Amino acid sequence: MTRAASSRALGPPPRLYLITDRRQTAGRPLAAVVAQALGAVRSGRIPAAAVAVQLREKDLPGKELFSLATALRAVTRAAGVRLFINDRIDLALAVGADGVHLGGGALEVTDVDAIAPGLAIAVSTHSADELAPLRTDRRVNFAQFGPIFDTPSKRPFGPPLGLERLHDAVTAATELPVVAVGGIDRACARSCFEAGASGVALIRAVLSDGAPERALSGIFEAIEST
Repeated sequence: MTRAASSRALGPPPRLYLITDRRQTAGRPLAAVVAQALGAVRSGRIPAAAVAVQLREKDLPGKELFSLATALRAVTRAAGVRLFINDRIDLALAVGADGVHLGGGALEVTDVDAIAPGLAIAVSTHSADELAPLRTDRRVNFAQFGPIFDTPSKRPFGPPLGLERLHDAVTAATELPVVAVGGIDRACARSCFEAGASGVALIRAVLSDGAPERALSGIFEAIEST
């Protein structure tokens, strides 16, 4: 079965999807830490197309979220990487982001398509049942699936799914790229690709590291090694 036709221009799914969490930076300004991490892209060690950043600070009030989104847009634009905004279409349009990432309880893909047809769309999923309706939808750039391993930020979504269920999800998704999320670091990133994932989502493995550029480069080296 082929995915439904769409005029939306989709780029490649990110191999490294850096998700923000300002609580994981040990007090350092979030935008500065992301900028340091993206030094690996600006230096040419990682291709820009392989990386995207998702702004995911659900508890921030509007003014602070807009300020952070503006700072991250400047940082990501300087590195030539894509910026996704969690749920907020208005904010994505306001700062010139590349896409929106729809989580649980967010707008539907059809709503985004109607309001902002130029934005790329990513969708969070936590089960095969959530993933199934998306696999033929050409408007979706990629689906995030997890948690694969244990991680504090994903415990509300249930126990880790593991690599076997990741493989099953990728198989069921057919043409829809799947980005694995949940407890992923340099030691286990490659195993997610071996299970069929198109990319991995990263939070603590990069943001909590004292040298985020080195951390991002190391993970990329791990997944690219033969």
